[in-house]
Amino acid sequence: MAGFGSLAPKTKNLVVAGGLTGFVFGVYFYTMRAVGGSDELQVAIDKFEAQKIENEPAAAAASASK
Repeated sequence: MAGFGSLAPKTKNLVVAGGLTGFVFGVYFYTMRAVGGSDELQVAIDKFEAQKIENEPAAAAASASK
């Protein structure tokens, strides 16, 4: 960092722009990997809906007999 002050203004801008671009891409790819890594919630929702569909005929028959 000590040598950063002696650089030309355009060079400083390029260094800062490169650092910021690297940071943004790093955060983007980390987020995409974290979000898209596993879809456990969707699997749980699908299982719940399948159980609900299986239980609907039994529930309808029980309410019809009352």
